[in-house]
Amino acid sequence: MTTRLKRPGRDVAPVKLREQAYEGYTRSLLSREIAPGQFVTQRELVNITGFPLGAIRELVPRLEAEGLIRTVPHRGMQVPQVDLNLVRNAFQFRLFMEEAAVRLYATEADPAAVAVLRASHERILARHEAGEEEGLMEDAEFVDLSLHEAIIDHLGNAIVSNAYRVNWIKIKLIRLSETRLYVPMIPSVIGEHFRIIEAIERRDPDAAAEAMAAHVDTARRRAVKL
Repeated sequence: MTTRLKRPGRDVAPVKLREQAYEGYTRSLLSREIAPGQFVTQRELVNITGFPLGAIRELVPRLEAEGLIRTVPHRGMQVPQVDLNLVRNAFQFRLFMEEAAVRLYATEADPAAVAVLRASHERILARHEAGEEEGLMEDAEFVDLSLHEAIIDHLGNAIVSNAYRVNWIKIKLIRLSETRLYVPMIPSVIGEHFRIIEAIERRDPDAAAEAMAAHVDTARRRAVKL
C-alpha cells in the first residue's frame, strides 16, 4: 500500500485563516462590536469579523469549548454574559493558577527579567505622576498583563498558558463592564504589583503567593461591585 504524503504547507492557509477569525472574534468582543449576552448568528459573525462563513463555522466549536460563546436551543449562539457566575469562575481560575505559578517564579526567575518588569512598572507610575494621559491607559494595561504572563509562561506549559489567555479574555470582558483599570487606579494596582515583584526579588515564594492572592482578591472584589 502506498501512503501519500501531504504536501508541505498544504494546510497552512486554512489554519492561518481560522486563527485570524479567532482573533477577529475576540477583538470584536473586546471592542464591544459584540455585546456580552448578545445572540448572534454565524452570518452576523461573518459581517462583524469580516471573515468567510467557512472560517466562522470552523471557529464556533473552539469558541464553545473555551466558553467564549454558547449555543442556546431555538435561540442561536450567545456571547458570554458578564454576571456574578463569570466573575467567580474567572477569578477563582486566576487565583489557583497564579498563586501556584508565582511560587515557582519567585524561586527560579531570571533577575534580569524581573528587573525589566520592575522598570516597566516604574515608568508607568512616573508617567501617571507627571499627569500624562495620552496612551497611558493602554500602556498600563499592557504592563499589567506582562507581569502575569511572565509568571504563567515561566511554567513552560503551553496548555496552561493558552487556558490562562482565554481566561484573561473573560477578565477583560468583566473589566469592560465598569471595572476597567481606570487611570486613577494605576497607583494602587502598580503598588500591588510592586509587592509581588519585591517578594520575587527576595526569592520569597510564600510572600509572593500571599501578595498575588491579595492582588487577585482585590480585583475580584472590585468586579463583584458591578
